[in-house]
Amino acid sequence: MKPNSGTLVINIMNGGKAEAYEGVYQCTARNERGAAISNNIVIRPSRSPLWTKEKLEPNQVREGDSLVLHCRPPVGLPPPIIFWMDNAFQRLPQSERVSQGLNGDLYFSNVQPEDTREDYICYARFNHTQTIQQKQPISVKVFSMDSLNDTIAANLSDTDIYGAKPVTERQPILLTPTGSTSTKVELRGNVLLLECIAAGLPTPVIHWIKEGGELPANRTFFENFKKTLKIIDVSEADSGNYKCIARNILGSAHHVISVTVKAAPYWITAPRNLVLSPGEDGTLICRANGNPKPNISWLANGVPIAIAPEDPSRKVDGDTIIFSHVQERSSAVYQCNASNEYGYLLANAFVNVLAEPPRILTPANKLYQVISDSPALLDCAYFGSPKPEIEWFKGVKGSILRGSEYVFHDNGTLEIPVAQKDSTGTYTCVARNELGKVQNEVQLEVKDPTMIIKQPEYKVIQRYGQVSFECIIKHDSTLLPTVIWLKDNDELPDDERFLVGKDNLTIMNVTDKDDGTYTCIVNTTLDSVSASAVLTVVAAPPTPAIIYARPNPPFDLELTGQLERSVELSWIPGDENNSPITNFVIEYEDGLHEPGVWHYQTEVPGTQTTVQLKLSPYVNYSFRVIAVNEIGRSQPSEPSEQYLTKSANPDENPSNVQGIGSEPDNLVITWESLKGFQSNGPGLQYKVSWRQKDVDDEWTSVIVANVSKYIVSGTPTFVPYEIKVQALNDLGYAPEPSEVIGHSGEDLPMVAPGNVQVHVINSTLAKVHWDPVPLKTVRGHLQGYKVYYWKVQSLSRRSRRHVEKKILTFRGNKTFGMLPGLEPYSSYKLNVRVVNGKGEGPASPDKVFKTPEGVPSSPSFLKITNPTLDSLTLEWGSPTHPNGVLTSYILKFQPINNTHELGPLVEIRIPANESSLILKNLNYSTRYKFYFNAQTSVGSGNQITEEAVTIMDEAGILRPAVGAGKVQPLYPRIRNVTTAAAETYANISWEYEGPDHANFYVEYGVAGSKEDWKKEIVNGSRSFFVLKGLTPGTAYKVRVGAEGLSGFRSSEDVFETGPAMASRQVDIATQGWFIGLMCAVALLILILLIVCFIRRNKGGKYPVKEKEDAHADPEIQPMKEDDGTFGEYSDAEDHKPLKKGSRTPSDRTVKKEDSDDSLVDYGEGVNGQFNEDGSFIGQYSGKKEKEPAEGNESSEAPSPVNAMNSFV
Repeated sequence: MKPNSGTLVINIMNGGKAEAYEGVYQCTARNERGAAISNNIVIRPSRSPLWTKEKLEPNQVREGDSLVLHCRPPVGLPPPIIFWMDNAFQRLPQSERVSQGLNGDLYFSNVQPEDTREDYICYARFNHTQTIQQKQPISVKVFSMDSLNDTIAANLSDTDIYGAKPVTERQPILLTPTGSTSTKVELRGNVLLLECIAAGLPTPVIHWIKEGGELPANRTFFENFKKTLKIIDVSEADSGNYKCIARNILGSAHHVISVTVKAAPYWITAPRNLVLSPGEDGTLICRANGNPKPNISWLANGVPIAIAPEDPSRKVDGDTIIFSHVQERSSAVYQCNASNEYGYLLANAFVNVLAEPPRILTPANKLYQVISDSPALLDCAYFGSPKPEIEWFKGVKGSILRGSEYVFHDNGTLEIPVAQKDSTGTYTCVARNELGKVQNEVQLEVKDPTMIIKQPEYKVIQRYGQVSFECIIKHDSTLLPTVIWLKDNDELPDDERFLVGKDNLTIMNVTDKDDGTYTCIVNTTLDSVSASAVLTVVAAPPTPAIIYARPNPPFDLELTGQLERSVELSWIPGDENNSPITNFVIEYEDGLHEPGVWHYQTEVPGTQTTVQLKLSPYVNYSFRVIAVNEIGRSQPSEPSEQYLTKSANPDENPSNVQGIGSEPDNLVITWESLKGFQSNGPGLQYKVSWRQKDVDDEWTSVIVANVSKYIVSGTPTFVPYEIKVQALNDLGYAPEPSEVIGHSGEDLPMVAPGNVQVHVINSTLAKVHWDPVPLKTVRGHLQGYKVYYWKVQSLSRRSRRHVEKKILTFRGNKTFGMLPGLEPYSSYKLNVRVVNGKGEGPASPDKVFKTPEGVPSSPSFLKITNPTLDSLTLEWGSPTHPNGVLTSYILKFQPINNTHELGPLVEIRIPANESSLILKNLNYSTRYKFYFNAQTSVGSGNQITEEAVTIMDEAGILRPAVGAGKVQPLYPRIRNVTTAAAETYANISWEYEGPDHANFYVEYGVAGSKEDWKKEIVNGSRSFFVLKGLTPGTAYKVRVGAEGLSGFRSSEDVFETGPAMASRQVDIATQGWFIGLMCAVALLILILLIVCFIRRNKGGKYPVKEKEDAHADPEIQPMKEDDGTFGEYSDAEDHKPLKKGSRTPSDRTVKKEDSDDSLVDYGEGVNGQFNEDGSFIGQYSGKKEKEPAEGNESSEAPSPVNAMNSFV
């Protein structure tokens, strides 16, 4: 602890740990008069912990999707400041699309290709310890749909139609906060921060509203691109529901945050020191407010008052201590503690019981000097107990000073508002109480004001001439003036050409740089005056020019004919400077209420030099005159002498009188106070009167100080009152005021509206009626009615859901309203409540009503699968919103030829309980367009469309097909899943059509079993996988999917593992017939190459080399995934001998190369294969079931099974 001080110093610079001093400290100061205690002081060491180590996976996200990069900073004390930077320590740019949340996370409403980077780094700055912690960099890779389309388009001809699905626009959803509602508690006086960040494409825009009210003006700010609502200095009135709305062109989403403002205790009346004399009475009052209401407790000398030494003169009554007939031993320091769960207040109040005769603390014979017509303040600081009474006398045998020309302050000071020369003299201050009397004398000298009687004048001087400015002053002979000259409000240049005389300034040999404003300032110890003039330097003109300038100010102002409410002002005009004076403006200063402020009084024509001025009582007037010509206004004249008008009764009463209750049992009367000069005299007060209207009551009146509000307590709820407010001062009352009608405070309505009826107009609109409530039960100003309505259940689904009540407000005494936006074929409930200024009344009984059926929404999906030569299988989902009882489905379809023309339309009606249909008798290799919608008894809903193609026939002769040579699928898909099974493993291969870079997985399980699918991840984007650990002789089901694409899977395939065998499996690659076959194929390819070479040399075209490169070499066997050995070649059914004849080709898609002339182009299909007789044929394969998902096209070599099928 510092010597002679209560300061405690904790120094850990030379050793020691801060944690050792953590705790709560309190200071106690004690002497023989009592003990005072301080507030609790909490000491906590600052902390800046390191980031928790974590493994960060790269973020791979599709263009347009939302993304959140979590920061999760370490918890420090105080909390860190979060910001995001890159490896180059540059802050990451933020916008409406990308922004940082209050929790430090980085939110992307939708990602764009430019968001791809590997150095998203979150930093936490701990200011107290001056350290910065860094999180591991986060990698984000955005897959752009444009890049996928470019890759696909590079492998297609100009006439091909193939497109990756464009970026899908989405309506907003909220990333934070989650759910539809949340709560927030904030303390009074703090800053309220509410945040809403939304995802969507286009980027949503955030709007904020307060339900049932307006956002507070001047305290509401929007930050972070309007995603954060900031309200400063919150109070209990800011409690309520705040709604954020995220909106883009596709729709909107909202979230309601219920804010509750609590309050730590705050003072209404803090206890104050009390000085009493023995035998006197007194009170200590400690009043505080808060939410919840604080608890008040008292301590005496730091000890709870309940266990403190007893004092018979002391009585504790809640928040008040009452002292009666105190004695000197009653002196003590009392502490008031007001606390609730959010904090506490502690105040010390010293009750000092003293018996002291008066003492005057102002030095004797102190000299005061003032300028005439200015206020004089004579001090008389005193002390004594009981409090002495102060009286002032002038002169040795003068009488006591009284009257309106003097103001007596509570601290003993005597104020003479307008000191005159005859105010000079000796003043005596007398202080007396029952223990004695003391007096002190002070001296007052009133000096004449300093004046510039000859001011510098505007001068125009030729270059190199000489100019002189005069500044002749008049001052009090006892004051020593000093004169200072300035040029353009700065010191004069240090130049010998400038000569400063006693009452003038002379400039020799004037140059252009001497042009400017010159000011003469005269200072004394009591006042200061100044005057300025402009110097214009010109070249010597050939002939004298007429100078037009603003007029000089008037002078010699004189007041005559002084009356209580008028005076005559006269003046002498100054030089008009070659431009006639058009008018004079008269201004006045009120030295009593607003010294130094000049107000407009009136104006007169330029030919008039006297004016009769109307005056107000109790104003210390000074006047000045300004002359005006066409050039401008002159400088103001010197002020006239001061004239203090006599006091009088107020002429007018306060305006804008209102009576509005703030609570059910009070009436708050407010008014606009009179301005200072309207008071007409000292001691301005107001007489507030009220009585209940239409009741034979007398007026109740109270006189209050110069305030603008008075609260009447204990009134009935919402009754009319007659109110009037009358001004008065020390001389009397203003005229009788007019009466206004106000109302005491409102309370909640007592009854609910009755006879609520609902008339359903159509499936989405209803009309509700109700009877108005009696006005006596409203207990306030009727503001209207609120209708609460909510959906109970859908009549078609019979399933309940979360109830979201909607509210419609109808203003005034309206007894009906329309309910729009209802859902068809649903059950609703509603109730009605009356609303006044206090709030809502009770709800009427819930009224149930139902909406009729409407047309359904479109079916949830339509899938077309299992294409054959003449049939297609259609599967669909029921509408998301049936809006009634479905009666049937309507299917329409028509063929599309190769010029995209539509054929005849066929319509089929399907029962409502069906979910699939097999269409037969269709044309082979034909594209069909399907239109599908659902129906209720009201009508048909929206339709969805799909397209599909039947496959070509299986004969060896190729028929022309629609769209031959074109890649038909419109969406990515996985097809032709084939399996080659052994005893304990199976080789799974598939074909994939779609964008590159898909990550596949294989799911399998025992056929017919209800067990969950087992999942294996495929490394890279290869199109084959080996399943191991299978049970011999068991039937399995298998399917292939793509990671991250919901619903993007192949159809199921079933295979059976071989029975357990003791002998080793025969390797087909070592069989003689297989080796011979491979040699024959190689020889055939060699012959084709020779023929091609010969034809090229002869000028013919037969470029087969490019197409050969596009097919995989069957001699290159793919490596096994796990051990690096060569995979087996196998037929679809393992261990069976190969049959002679052609096999169905694998339908592997062959991409076109740069050449348009190849053997593939001579066939009719996409896939060219060698047939048994060596001819080169192709087979067209139509589009199978649509898979509405995305994937990446595999670039791996074909699997062993596919390779085998291609050459057998």
